Amino acid sequence: MRIGAHVDSADPLSEATARAADAVQFFLSDPQGWKAPKPREDADRLRAAEVDLYVHAPYVINVATLNNRIRIPSRKLLLGHATAAAEIGAKGLIVHGGHVNAGDDLAVGFDNWRKTFAYAADAGGFALPVLIENTAGGDNACARRLDSLARLWDALGDYEVGFCLDTCHAHAGGEELLDLVDRVKAITGRIDLVHANNSKDTFGSGRDRHDNLDGGTIDPELLVAVIQAADAPAIVETPGGADGQGADIAFLRDRLAVGSPAA
Repeated sequence: MRIGAHVDSADPLSEATARAADAVQFFLSDPQGWKAPKPREDADRLRAAEVDLYVHAPYVINVATLNNRIRIPSRKLLLGHATAAAEIGAKGLIVHGGHVNAGDDLAVGFDNWRKTFAYAADAGGFALPVLIENTAGGDNACARRLDSLARLWDALGDYEVGFCLDTCHAHAGGEELLDLVDRVKAITGRIDLVHANNSKDTFGSGRDRHDNLDGGTIDPELLVAVIQAADAPAIVETPGGADGQGADIAFLRDRLAVGSPAA
């Protein structure tokens, strides 16, 4: 199992070394902005690295919304990030499930996701796997609760779609972690990546605040059980920089009996 962390994008490989990580996730542009990613000067080094790379799409992307001024730029930005992520050898592009506004029909949001993949297919398809991530909050979210996730997967049935399971988001979103992997796989058939995070907030809070694995409100051993059952690479998005994340990575390796990159 490959275990890593979300890191600063300036020098991801150095960040991986500082954490003894064998995978890293990072942004290619401002996560709160609409600018397209620029070519990276270190692209050759990233492609050649033994560290597995994942790219997280900007938070502003919401392809589900009925608001054309957000949905249409979101489609273009998602496609652009997929192309840029593939150019550096990334294994997947993670994007949040999105939402519709209060009073809007959630069914239209699911269909807007379908149209997003159709839009990409018309342009030759996404250049790497797109992994839709479950989210923590919102009554009108497409991927907070598993019943909504099932409707989303039904809408995307004609396309190859990956899934990223965030443990903090599931807990905060009101999904019990016990047997969660089986319930998710019954819908998606797959888990491609785990965001391994504890939660600062209580079950069902709807609040997206990550904590280190041995802190927070989730039993750390339950987190380990979820990650083990998922049998997918794990990325910690936890506080504390290299020290805090390095400790979380070491915690998982110890509990999962997984060797470090140098082992």
